[in-house]
Amino acid sequence: MVHQGSCHCGRISFTVEGEFTSGMDCNCSMCRRRGGLLAFVPRTALTLLTPEADMATYRFNKHVIDHHFCPVCGISPFGEGKAPDGSAVAAVNLRCLPDIDLEALVIQKVDGRSF
Repeated sequence: MVHQGSCHCGRISFTVEGEFTSGMDCNCSMCRRRGGLLAFVPRTALTLLTPEADMATYRFNKHVIDHHFCPVCGISPFGEGKAPDGSAVAAVNLRCLPDIDLEALVIQKVDGRSF
């Protein structure tokens, strides 16, 4: 299934392919503050529909994840990084996919503080 996603103002727009039945609620210093609900997909499953230059990016700690956000509305729709096997992944904020029923998701708590 292909889902349409965006930040609040629409400056960052994308599609992502996947069946989402669960989301990760991470307690790292970044996720705790922004309140995202994440699902990881292969980077090839995400298609950016707006110019990459329209995004701002923040890196912290080990600087291995590109946390993308909109410089206009501040919403973080997705990030990019590498899986343990080295493949490119996207961490999609499921809260930025309007057609996802958030109440139907199984929420997995992740202790990101310990990473």
